[in-house]
Amino acid sequence: MSTPPTSSPSGTSPHAPIEWAQPARQAAFHQWLEAQVSAHGVQPATVRQASADASFRRYFRVDTADGSCIVMDAPPDKENCEPFVRIARLMHEAGLYVPRILAWDEPQGFMLLDDIGAQTMMDVIQRDDPLANHGLYSRALDALLALQQSSRPDVLPAYDEALLQRELSLFPDWYLTQHRQLHLDSTQRDMLDKTFQTIVRRNLAAPSVYVHRDFMPRNLMMPHDPSEKRLGVLDFQDAVYGPVTYDMASLMRDAFLTWEEDVVLDITIRYWERARKLGLMDFEDWHNDFGAFYRAVEWMGLQRHLKVAGIFARLTLRDGKPKYLADAPRFIHYIRATASRYSDLTPLLRLIDKIEGTEPAISLAFPRLTPHAGGRA
Repeated sequence: MSTPPTSSPSGTSPHAPIEWAQPARQAAFHQWLEAQVSAHGVQPATVRQASADASFRRYFRVDTADGSCIVMDAPPDKENCEPFVRIARLMHEAGLYVPRILAWDEPQGFMLLDDIGAQTMMDVIQRDDPLANHGLYSRALDALLALQQSSRPDVLPAYDEALLQRELSLFPDWYLTQHRQLHLDSTQRDMLDKTFQTIVRRNLAAPSVYVHRDFMPRNLMMPHDPSEKRLGVLDFQDAVYGPVTYDMASLMRDAFLTWEEDVVLDITIRYWERARKLGLMDFEDWHNDFGAFYRAVEWMGLQRHLKVAGIFARLTLRDGKPKYLADAPRFIHYIRATASRYSDLTPLLRLIDKIEGTEPAISLAFPRLTPHAGGRA
């Protein structure tokens, strides 16, 4: 999500100018930022780009006498900031480390936030030494479990059948048809419809909790304050109430980082051990059978991977952001790995192998999984 740092077009900063498509919005932004000088001590000449994401939101960093703040630029005709404000409050009440909202110009879509960190968890992960990251992932689980423990029904939108199906449709609509230029015949379309129905049914069977919906290392921040033990949590505005498996699938099957399965199992078992002590695994045989929970995580991850492959194609073809589609092969690998384990997914695997020109995956019986030493089976 990070992009090269830039700054105000005033010329008084060493940072490159921030680009604005509309001069009127540029003028409104600088007028609003000047108004924050007296209230929050911002130094407008220091404003520079901090990051951008897959939406139309942009984030800038601006210095203050005591440190720095983050400015969100969210054009109101394209972005609705109300969920961000509401869910930030909900997550703060749950004990998560999220930015405080210092100022919000709702009509114009400008917001001033706490700067809770300049480095993401992804920035400091040691990819070549998985064991060295246990402390980081333990802190990530702290945040996730705090969020899930605070869950209540009828507060966040439901991650229901309609939403799950709408997300899955992105795969045939954008990845297959638009990106791969595949014309789906009636047999292929019928197969995908039946497969998607199975995926949705399996996932809706899981217990529901608050779901961040993009809980991954690029959205978890290393705090500026060394005494703050919690990781910062960002990009939560699309949170919903849905399957308890979703955020673990996001965390361990990341869009921009792939771990070997022994690492995925290790961290997922650590989550499961902690979650069952909190009563979050009190469903069917999940409390006693890690394998049952892990299979549910795989089915949830499959839904996410199909969705994201479609989103990445759409971002490239519709929105002109080609960097995302470059990571699509990672998701195709995730999809194939899961589809090779389950007979219900064999037709999907065959379609993907045909499209991608890959060798058919070897279907192996899924092993019975047991927790690490010291855990209860």
